[in-house]
Amino acid sequence: MARKASSSNSSNDAAQPQYKVDYREIQAYGTLRNLPIALEANARSQSVATLNQILADTMTLRDLYKKHHWQMSGATFYQLHLLLDKHYEEQAAIVDMIAERIMALGGISIAMAPDVAEMTRIPRPPKGREDVPSQLARLLEAHEIILRQAHEGADAADEAGDDGTNDLLVSNVIRANEPQVWFIAEHLAETTLVRPDK
Repeated sequence: MARKASSSNSSNDAAQPQYKVDYREIQAYGTLRNLPIALEANARSQSVATLNQILADTMTLRDLYKKHHWQMSGATFYQLHLLLDKHYEEQAAIVDMIAERIMALGGISIAMAPDVAEMTRIPRPPKGREDVPSQLARLLEAHEIILRQAHEGADAADEAGDDGTNDLLVSNVIRANEPQVWFIAEHLAETTLVRPDK
């Protein structure tokens, strides 16, 4: 009987999650793992630094889209509410691609809001609601910051022989951000709904 109880207790112990562990970091931020991807460490290090900056700014742009999606108002509320959410989803997908490329290069991608806030080059908006032109102008400014970095980063990656990073920046970051700029900018064009009589 004692044996059964002992066996039963042992079984219960095995089923109990061991959630109290000593936290330990297995790779420091800013270091590179050596992966056999046929790229020199200096090329990978350069790309990781560039991509982490673009990642911080893309995460900020993504969240700026969600802020303005929630706080949108005015005559074009419905159209912009939907458009901004669509752009948010597209930026969220880009965030994942950039972070995964950093990890594939052997680096560490930033991930947490405090790190993003510390690194981003995009100006912080107020906590309150802004009017529609201000919201859209902020988005365009953020896109331009990211696009400038993406063009420079793509050129540097190409020179370093990092085709994967070059392709990501051109095929995903630039090709997604440029049409988003177009869609947002057109909402700031001065137009009238009714043509005046002549």
